[in-house]
Order: sequence, then structure tokens, then C-alpha cells
Amino acid sequence: MELVVFGVVTLAASSIVWSTLRFGISPMPSSGRVRDTLIDLLPADQQGVLHELGAGWGTLAFAIARRCPQARVIAHEGSIVPFLFCALRKAISRPPNLELRFGNFLQADLRGAAGVITYLWTGGMEQLAPKFSAELSPGAFVLTHTFAWRGREPNSVVNVGDLYRTPIYRYVIK
Repeated sequence: MELVVFGVVTLAASSIVWSTLRFGISPMPSSGRVRDTLIDLLPADQQGVLHELGAGWGTLAFAIARRCPQARVIAHEGSIVPFLFCALRKAISRPPNLELRFGNFLQADLRGAAGVITYLWTGGMEQLAPKFSAELSPGAFVLTHTFAWRGREPNSVVNVGDLYRTPIYRYVIK
């Protein structure tokens, strides 16, 4: 039995290391204060399609789905272990408006999205910038914390009341 547990843990850890090397970042959850502040910035009556890019363990995806029941939330994750964790969590809690997609979020089709929510790293935001500009329609928003969309002025910035005064940036496509 110990060998089975050891094997599963080793495979899970190896998978996370592999996806970290592949994507350039490990699946890191948003803190509770950041999550709550970010969620409060979304109107409860939000409609349309919302993409959460780099869903990780689902910290934001499930909260977004609860906050915006009229929206269709599509959570993208490329690391198998966090994705499977989210799938198990979804099977248990059954949010009707949450869809999970496994794969590289850089290949996600964002056309027609009402908004994008993400917590990435500087390089990830730089990779997404041309995609946001090309695929998001006027009026769509990008909500991101910690890492800004470089070269673009945010419409608003909210600093979380945490130790780091974590910034949450909101951009609206013109």
C-alpha cells in the first residue's frame, strides 16, 4: 500500500514539475483576501462568457461561478493534477455554469467573451497581450491581480488590504 501511495505522490509531483517547466509557472492559488476582493469587483448579474485563464486549483473559477450565476464560466488549466482536482471538486459541488477545459490557455478562443480573469506571471501576461487585443471585443474586460498588462493603462486598480497590498487591475477593451 505504501508503494502505491508513494507512486501516486511521485507521479503527481512529477506532473506538477513538468507543467511548471512547460508553462513557466506553477499552479499557485490566489489568497483568500485577493479572491474575495476580486470577486467583489464582478457584478453579481454579470452575463456572457467569462474565461479564467490558468485556473490552477480552482480558487477563482468556483468563486466566479458562484458570484455570477448568469454567466458561463470557462476555466482553463494545463497542469493535469490541478485540473483533475478541479474536476473532482466540480463533480462534488456541481456548479451548473462552470466548464473546465484542459490545455494551454494561450490556445483558448476568447472571441465573444464578456471578460477574462487571470492570475499569471509577467511572461504569461506578455504572451496574452496580443491575444487580448486581437480577440476581445470592445467592452470586454480583463481582470488580473499581481501582474499588470504591460504597455496598457488599467481603467482601475484596487489594492487588497493584505500584507503585500496586492494590486488588482481592471482593463476594459476599447
